[in-house]
Amino acid sequence: MPIMRYEELADEPCSITRPLVILGDRWTLLIMKFAFTGVRRFTAFHSAMGISRGRLQDRLDRLVEHGFLVKHRPDGAAHEEYRLTPKGHDVYPILIALRDFGDKYLAPDGPPVHYRHRDCTGEAHTHLECDGCGVEITARDVVPEPGPGFPVAYR
Repeated sequence: MPIMRYEELADEPCSITRPLVILGDRWTLLIMKFAFTGVRRFTAFHSAMGISRGRLQDRLDRLVEHGFLVKHRPDGAAHEEYRLTPKGHDVYPILIALRDFGDKYLAPDGPPVHYRHRDCTGEAHTHLECDGCGVEITARDVVPEPGPGFPVAYR
């Protein structure tokens, strides 16, 4: 079997693998995390993250190219901002799932940050539920099966 290049993974018939090609490095997810906290300008991302300017520009360009962020110039402003798109907002549950994992396994002194519901101050969490019956499920309850996008050659 030939060795597959990272970029070639985008062609794999897998809805987990394809997003990893775009979002699967630490800098990209950290950019998204900061975007959700209101960071919008290149200089603010750079200051907050300590990432090289070239790498930051590469990751921002990739997020714009794939529709997670959009460049926007506020009226009369000399600078551009990066704003989350609806596709970008759909990344939020991924970040919260990572936070839940980190709080459970990698925060011996407790959660460093609480993500509170603005209305009632409860804590935000992710969970899986069946779209048929509404029951909360785990990996033990799920059976993967080919869908309409699964290539016939792999069946």
